[in-house]
Amino acid sequence: MLADKDRVFTNLYGQFDWTLKGAQARGDWDGTKDLILKGRDWLVNEVKNSGLRGRGGAGFPTGLKWSFMPKQSDRPCYLVVNADESEPGTCKDRDIIRNDPHKLVEGCLLAGAAMGATAGYIYIRGEFYNEALNLQAAIEQAYAAGFLGKNACGSGFDFDLYLHRGAGAYICGEEMGLLESLEGKPGKPRLKPPFPAGVGLFGCPSTVNNVETLAVVPTILRRGAPWFASFGRPKNEGTKVFCISGHVNKPCNVEEAMSIPLRELIETHAGGVRGGWDNLLAVIPGGSSMPVLSKSIADTILMDFDALRDAKSGLGTAAIVVMDKSTDIIKAFARIAKFYKHESCGQCTPCREGTGWMWRMLERIAKGDADISDIDLLQTVTTQIEGHTICAFGEGAAWPVQGLIRHFRPEMEKRIAERGARPMAAE
Repeated sequence: MLADKDRVFTNLYGQFDWTLKGAQARGDWDGTKDLILKGRDWLVNEVKNSGLRGRGGAGFPTGLKWSFMPKQSDRPCYLVVNADESEPGTCKDRDIIRNDPHKLVEGCLLAGAAMGATAGYIYIRGEFYNEALNLQAAIEQAYAAGFLGKNACGSGFDFDLYLHRGAGAYICGEEMGLLESLEGKPGKPRLKPPFPAGVGLFGCPSTVNNVETLAVVPTILRRGAPWFASFGRPKNEGTKVFCISGHVNKPCNVEEAMSIPLRELIETHAGGVRGGWDNLLAVIPGGSSMPVLSKSIADTILMDFDALRDAKSGLGTAAIVVMDKSTDIIKAFARIAKFYKHESCGQCTPCREGTGWMWRMLERIAKGDADISDIDLLQTVTTQIEGHTICAFGEGAAWPVQGLIRHFRPEMEKRIAERGARPMAAE
């Protein structure tokens, strides 16, 4: 269990003052000028050495991503912050923005200095109304204190930060769709390459980072890369905010060390599964787009990128959705499939047509109104969507269905068999 002294987010639950005064009392904005003056190479290398991987879902090494930005450019360079937290089950960024906004603001400045970015744009989910108010206030407080703008923190580095509100589209959480929306266009993802580091926002070199990723950077730089790297397994270092919801006694957000066992996380911080651990049916470990895990895997799985990948799932946003035995697992995943059908931008045929097809088939299976062979057909359709779309939305829609079939095919077959055994109602 992570000691309080090792937690990055010291106001995750909003117990203390979130404004600049309170943030400085907790150590934020301490020595920021000195960190900037250590230079781009030091900043990037320190983040590389910390082992920090993106906390928005993909898990790409953050320092490596920063290193892709050009050292010299005839165009302005931009930092873009993905605060469009749309993944069902995920609410970590919301609490960071609401209760600890200065960690994000300072992280943006330091990331900008590391990449030579002259400005940062925070794209925040439109529904986060109160959070946006706090974040805008934190930005204004930082400007008033001389921490942002011209000669930020007295370092000689100029950096401006802007807040932009989205309009509630899941697809705008995908980095290329986010850039399109930020430019005032429909949020339909662009083809890659070119990648954002070459041609990003407004055609300029850009890097897109998640809120949590940037918010941990100031603490890493102050306490040192070895400190952050001391948590978790190799290639899965650091602390992480986990969101635990569903059939638990105390749903919560909690910061813990990476590689913590899932069972320990649920029982220690969320009060255990409703009705006891033996009443557990399944767990989605990283938000609704990650494949579900059966109880037998959940018993021993570690919560990190590699362990969950090996279990044919993923850490994703670390949004843990717990389902006990009262859950109709097929109906639950039919509901998830309906969500992805609704949120598809419609640009790619496999996604536009396939998401609706998966939803309709799962609804039929949930009612037992299908054939056993339809399960194999459903599996085939997921493979025709996965890997055949411009962005990863196709995978995010297909993987939950694949996980359902992988672990709960007997339940699907039973549902169909039971329906076939019942006499048909008279027409």
